Amino acid sequence: MGGRIRELGDQLRSRRVTGSSGGGMVEIEVNGLVEVLGCRIDPALAKQGDRELLEDLIVAAVNQAITKAKQLHAETIRSITGSLPLPGLDQMFEKFLNAGAGDAENKPEAKSDT
Repeated sequence: MGGRIRELGDQLRSRRVTGSSGGGMVEIEVNGLVEVLGCRIDPALAKQGDRELLEDLIVAAVNQAITKAKQLHAETIRSITGSLPLPGLDQMFEKFLNAGAGDAENKPEAKSDT
């Protein structure tokens, strides 16, 4: 089993997905282990000087890349386990794929000293 887990890690490390936003003006590349590998920002967007827009587009692209990486991760695990019936596997994938999907609602509000 340890060998299969190492194989899974190697496969996920070598596979890539890209999240994008702003019609492709911002692209974030991550691997199947959800490690950010690269960020590309269209020079025209950078020249606009709209920092808030750029920040929003980066966040959107990163979130899209993370979602794709989680899906890739789940697909890779399923391909390795094949038809092996593992109790709770589907529920684990569901939790993994939805992790963070409501975190903003559950975080305590930041306190302000003003």
